[in-house]
Amino acid sequence: MGRMVAAKRIVSMILWGPAGIGKTTVARLIAEHTGLRFEQLSAVFSGVADLRKVFEEAKARRRDGMGTVLFVDEIHRFNRSQQDAFLPYVEDGTIVLIGATTENPSFELNPPLLSRAQVMVFRRLDDAALELLLIRGEAAEGRKLPLDDDARGALRAMADGDGRYLLNLAEEVFMLPANKVLDTQALAEAVQKRAPIYDKSRDGHYDLISALHKSVRGSDPDAALYWLARMLAGGEDPLYIARRLVRMAVEDIGLADPQALVQTLAAREAFDFMGTPEGELAIAQAVLYVATAPKSNAAYSAFGEASRRARETGSLAPPRKAVNAPTKLMKSLGYGKDYRYDHDAPDGFAGDSYFPDDMPRETYYLPTGRGLEGEIAARIERWNKVRRDKND
Repeated sequence: MGRMVAAKRIVSMILWGPAGIGKTTVARLIAEHTGLRFEQLSAVFSGVADLRKVFEEAKARRRDGMGTVLFVDEIHRFNRSQQDAFLPYVEDGTIVLIGATTENPSFELNPPLLSRAQVMVFRRLDDAALELLLIRGEAAEGRKLPLDDDARGALRAMADGDGRYLLNLAEEVFMLPANKVLDTQALAEAVQKRAPIYDKSRDGHYDLISALHKSVRGSDPDAALYWLARMLAGGEDPLYIARRLVRMAVEDIGLADPQALVQTLAAREAFDFMGTPEGELAIAQAVLYVATAPKSNAAYSAFGEASRRARETGSLAPPRKAVNAPTKLMKSLGYGKDYRYDHDAPDGFAGDSYFPDDMPRETYYLPTGRGLEGEIAARIERWNKVRRDKND
């Protein structure tokens, strides 16, 4: 972006990132340093008539040799037809579009518009950036914030990466009586603590559950507890988390530790029984169990492969020996013939194959050898040897 501004060759772009990190300021600075007229709209309050007016003014301005930066805040709020309205004016250079969004552009913006713009990803402000904002605010105010070091750190933490919110908090502190330095407790009593940013229907919801799932899969119990706590602090439905834990138990652990499924279902039941907040501890316990359990996706992969083959092979009939023969006709046709009752065989295993007669044996389930699957793998190998010996 810096090279584009320096060369004064700006392309349309989408600024994607959380609120309060300077997307609007960046757009204004781009216009200022490139000599373009800055026009601003909010997708929340603007409609087609507002867009038409801006486009006509930009066309007139262009005839006079001046370009226009059109900054659209919350651009994801425009519907598809409104987004399509930008296309001809972006294409012919009437406007340089700079859209700001807190939502994932891949999901919220039309592909034609997205293909004509560069996506710039903005991250939440880190602690050092927030401290720099405080220093600049103090310079503008001409005095230091009446906070001790711990309270100053707590003020930055309250902002949760949002620079605009941090400056609003600092203004509140500056308005307090300046006769004493506040500690953390006094600061908490003086200003309103911000709730964590978390939208249960948007990216925050999916990003955090993804982080929890991958922490469990990666056997990182501490990170898994952290993401669990983040979701609960943001107001997520604990039963949604419990359902996802059940999914993790069967997808990422499976028969390596069948108790994982029992534990996650028990956690859900415990939460139903106790409610909030006591029941959340049961969910936390389940998170620790699945995060520390041996991992295997062998059952998940095996079922996926078996499902694919079932779709490909169509309506192949079971082998006749595997089908009961309740009528004389069925018996005369060979149903149930040559079936051997496994419990009567040595070790409870007769060694027969139960695939369709017109389909060779295939292997889908490949136990990993981790946890209980180590025993299962040895057991399957013994059975396979019996089958091989029988067919030799």
